[in-house]
Amino acid sequence: MIRPSTLLVFAALFLQACSVLTMDRSIDEQKPELPGKWAGSTKGNEGNTATGWMAGFEDAKMQELVHEALKNNNNLKTVAARLEIAKQGTITGRSGRLPAINLDASGSRSGRDLFSGAAKYESGYALTLAASWEIDLWGRLRDLDLATRADYESARADYHAARLSLAANVAKAWCNIITARQRLELAEQTLESFVSNYRITERNYKAGDETATPLAVQFGRNNVASAERNVIERKLARDNTARPLEVLLGRYPSGELKSGNRFPKLPETVPAGLPSELLWRRPDIVAAAASLQASARRADAARKNLLPSFSLTARGSDASGDLNRILANPETILWNAASSLAQSLFRGGSLSAQAQRALAQNKQALHNFTSRVLEALREVESALATESSLAEQERFISIELTQAKLAEAQAGRDYSEGLIGILSIFEAQRRGVAARNAMITLRNQRLQNRIDLHLALGGDFKSRPTGEPEL
Repeated sequence: MIRPSTLLVFAALFLQACSVLTMDRSIDEQKPELPGKWAGSTKGNEGNTATGWMAGFEDAKMQELVHEALKNNNNLKTVAARLEIAKQGTITGRSGRLPAINLDASGSRSGRDLFSGAAKYESGYALTLAASWEIDLWGRLRDLDLATRADYESARADYHAARLSLAANVAKAWCNIITARQRLELAEQTLESFVSNYRITERNYKAGDETATPLAVQFGRNNVASAERNVIERKLARDNTARPLEVLLGRYPSGELKSGNRFPKLPETVPAGLPSELLWRRPDIVAAAASLQASARRADAARKNLLPSFSLTARGSDASGDLNRILANPETILWNAASSLAQSLFRGGSLSAQAQRALAQNKQALHNFTSRVLEALREVESALATESSLAEQERFISIELTQAKLAEAQAGRDYSEGLIGILSIFEAQRRGVAARNAMITLRNQRLQNRIDLHLALGGDFKSRPTGEPEL
């Protein structure tokens, strides 16, 4: 029976432990406030979001490559292994709340010479069964169990984030390959055109045509040399662009990746009024929220570790020279049971330091979560603003490209009529090539930015999150 004076001592220790650490975690008050709508979205339709965002690009090859990467990518397999580690951790956390049972068996055999020439052997056997169970009076073990479950949820979200990021990177790499191929084709067409014009200029110069001056011949040779160099450069760019995608697919360095020369379709215009709550489904934010929850549970557990712990233990054992007697009569095992109450009085301040450390880690997780949300907001705002800017730029590049084509045609007619020299033809061609290159670049930028927007939102524009992440 515990004396009243002992109870008073433990009560004092309990109050002292509670006063050491106060869990001041007003998460709801410190959680970043999201704007109702993004300023970058224009007025019109209300938008939602989900996982089928690739379907809008209408590129079967791109989707095929994404599925191949999700199956074979080594980095994704690494994240999957971490997920399995976290899953097994939940079993460890849960086991701490259950009784521990240990069975120990031992045996020995010894012999001695009794001076009669014969040896006498003696056998000894022992069987011990022990059980212990810590009573989770304060909920410390429950907190640790829930922390491991939150770790698992964070790992699951990290896995989904890795899948989403991999899909986006494959799609972007595919668009880069198509861009490199279109630029190479344009470079080859430009070289062919420059060679043709140079030959005409040189022939006219040798024929004594006054419009074909020595300067025009030099410009023609310069254009051909520049175009030949550009073709070599574009071939290298095409090959270098393919290798990163081969790595993502798990192919490198086994084979060459062939691409088409047509961009995926740019999906429909971004719906207006996208709700900022879509961010709550972003896997990295879900992971940060789960990590925040895990750190809060561990901070609680560290505080409760300052309190007395209660445990029940039971132990039974028997020893005999006859193993059959022990196995046939387990009731002969001697049992004893006890309960214990423990409280660390002095450990050099380590328990208090551990509690304070856990609280600091919880604050760190809170700041990390807040930073992650703010960074997500910035990414979405940036993608929306870039979407609008690129669309406006494409409108003017389309005008520029149309005028460049008209100028080339007009220059050809004027030159054939002797109204202008060959240098005007060269200038018209240069402007046309620049406009075509700009259009290829801009279309790739628009596709890349749209993919970045889906990545920032965590999916498409149609499915809403099930709710805010639990904190």
